[in-house]
Amino acid sequence: MASPSTMIDWDLAVTAASKMAGPGPTISKSKAASVVAELRAGAQRSTPLVRDFTGLVAEERTAPIFVVDRPGWIRANVDGFATIISPLIDKLQQKKGVPSPMAEAIGSRITGLELGALLGFMSSRVLGQFDPFYATAGSADAGRLLLVAPNIVHVEKELGVDPTDFRLWVCLHEETHRVQFTAVPWMRDHIHSEIANLIGSVEVDPAKLAGLIGEGAKRVVDMIRGDDSVSLLELIQSPEQKEVLDRITGVMSLLEGHADVVMDGVGPEVIPSVDHIRRKFNQRRKGAGPFDRILRKLLGLEAKMAQYRDGAAFVRGAIDEVGMEGFNKVWVTPENLPSKVEIGDPASWVRRVHG
Repeated sequence: MASPSTMIDWDLAVTAASKMAGPGPTISKSKAASVVAELRAGAQRSTPLVRDFTGLVAEERTAPIFVVDRPGWIRANVDGFATIISPLIDKLQQKKGVPSPMAEAIGSRITGLELGALLGFMSSRVLGQFDPFYATAGSADAGRLLLVAPNIVHVEKELGVDPTDFRLWVCLHEETHRVQFTAVPWMRDHIHSEIANLIGSVEVDPAKLAGLIGEGAKRVVDMIRGDDSVSLLELIQSPEQKEVLDRITGVMSLLEGHADVVMDGVGPEVIPSVDHIRRKFNQRRKGAGPFDRILRKLLGLEAKMAQYRDGAAFVRGAIDEVGMEGFNKVWVTPENLPSKVEIGDPASWVRRVHG
């Protein structure tokens, strides 16, 4: 049976994505070196700031910091994709059997190009990322923090914000994610288990998949016509999948919203222009135009924006009712994580967890 690596041409995915992404803004080598140094320093400076604001204590320097360009981010995420979807590829192989060498070669290249297009689009927009599943050889899982330097420089210029403030602001968000996974030791395994549950419930029956593809095409047309109620995620949700996806949505909304609250809440004494940055950045999150908004919806980025917005509202609402110490009960056990419904109703979470 073919190995997972032969079903997707990962090298082609990286090449295609890198060409689509482009290099980003042109700056001198000395300026680039200065940006890299400032981002590294900002990530390290963020650790005590996050600890003091949240009350979460995480060991320092547990995860390596990588300041990368767009191809570097693409390569890192190809590695992540390969790890996460291997179980799904195994299911497809078992269902379909061993393909002919020619079909395998053609199919892997097509899939590689499709994945490359997805990563190419996203690589020009992502500012940073914490990868909790990364582990160096011979060490325990520690994760890694990625900061995409050309995108950070591009956005700070586009928004017309103070570069030093903006870079620290981005670092605070990603460092908060590192703290979440380091101070809460069960979080990594919990999310990995939920992803495995979702992949395990994916329908691989060829006839049903063909029907989903046809329905998907209709949904795309509806999106282009302006039907904002359409969601491609609805197509893949059996009752079992919807239950798992709702749990994943709840925890991801919590993590992203918490990071947004921290990056804004550290205070103007650290980031003097934080309010100005937030206003400008929220405008950018709405998307540049109709085509960009369609792509964002197709790729699930609109749902991601909702996680930031709804998650932050949940965190603020819970803190308003029970304070930071009371809110931090959310990290004690997986049973204390908010459901998707509770994300929209923090008072119901407070009643359930605090009694």
